[in-house]
Amino acid sequence: MAEHLASIFGTEKDRVSCPFYFKIGACRHGERCSRLHNRPTISPTLLSNMYQRLDMVTPGVDPQGHPMDPRKIQDHFEDFYDDIFEELYKFGEIESLNVCDNLADHMIGNVYVQFKEEDQAAAALQALQCRFYSGRPIIDDFSPVTDFREATCRQF
Repeated sequence: MAEHLASIFGTEKDRVSCPFYFKIGACRHGERCSRLHNRPTISPTLLSNMYQRLDMVTPGVDPQGHPMDPRKIQDHFEDFYDDIFEELYKFGEIESLNVCDNLADHMIGNVYVQFKEEDQAAAALQALQCRFYSGRPIIDDFSPVTDFREATCRQF
């Protein structure tokens, strides 16, 4: 029985734990999800909500409805990436830094950073508490995601 339960943990067949949360660290149902979101107490990966696209409402269009130059959007992203990489690298070697290009409510602005060591992620988590980026509070937590090859939301 234990072998069977271990084989289905984090999959669609698991009726207790949320496979979306296990796979991508976020769930499209949020707190209304009928399954458990097993939040890790320690992980080498952090998830935060820091990125704010210039064209969040409609891709390629600014909030006033005017078309945006794709170079401006790309420059904005690259500036953000440089800022966040420089800040996070202070806490240790970064194995992976992923910024979601997904406009779904549960994914928008999500930034995943995977450190080489869990204690580096813990130090970064502590340092980011009560801080702001671009005028918005940083909300971050440990993430269950350790393999980004499969960490894709099917809704995207």
